[in-house]
Amino acid sequence: MTNAAQLVVVARDGAVSTVTINRPDRRNALDTATKVALRAALVEVATDPTVRAVVLFGAGSAFCVGQDLAEHAAALKTDAATAFDTVDEHYGPIVAALSTMPKPVIAAVSGACVGAGLGLALACDLRVLSSSAKFGTAFTAIGLTCDSGLSASLVRAVGQSRASELLLLGETFGPDQALAWGISGTVAEPDEVLARAQALAQRLAEGPTQAYAESKALLAAASSSSLGDALAAESTAQHRLGLTCDHQRAVTAFLAKERPTFDGR
Repeated sequence: MTNAAQLVVVARDGAVSTVTINRPDRRNALDTATKVALRAALVEVATDPTVRAVVLFGAGSAFCVGQDLAEHAAALKTDAATAFDTVDEHYGPIVAALSTMPKPVIAAVSGACVGAGLGLALACDLRVLSSSAKFGTAFTAIGLTCDSGLSASLVRAVGQSRASELLLLGETFGPDQALAWGISGTVAEPDEVLARAQALAQRLAEGPTQAYAESKALLAAASSSSLGDALAAESTAQHRLGLTCDHQRAVTAFLAKERPTFDGR
């Protein structure tokens, strides 16, 4: 059995941190201790300025199968009225940490990625999928609706009609469908998924971190913004980025026909 201190492992390679959900014996099902550890790990890497890209991974044969239903069943028996407090206390903050992190986050998805696990994967900016990955919403199968931001992220990823089908019918899908629907641009062999995601993270870690952060914020707001609001937000972001060392050095390098280097400032 995995002890509580190892439920989420953070490993560092240069400017890249890999955050691993580490309950392989339970297919990385999310019990309270794991959710607390994951929330803390994501806050840690988000606020560390020396971390410039993050990989989210699940140990073993699954990325994440969502809520630990054994724990949930016990919570329902104890007090059904408070059994869903975890949505506000854990799932919301975890997804917010991933989606608003001021640096790129890549999900390395192997095996099952269902329920809240799918929410976590879609909260990341990019995804590298195993050729054997399996996806699903799973919520209606147990009489629930979605959490973990799926009501927003699934629509953005696959469109309103397909999101309705996936949520209401609860059918699973594979990496080929995920690729065709725009959920991912990268599919790898199972034993290559983590390495491919980490290589992509290393590439992004060498890029203009503040520009990535501004781009993430603009894209997140786009679906609920008017054209006027989007233009104003872009203008504000460009003014901020124009003051960064990364931008000013990159312009100089471009004019000198040199390759720019970025340090995230």
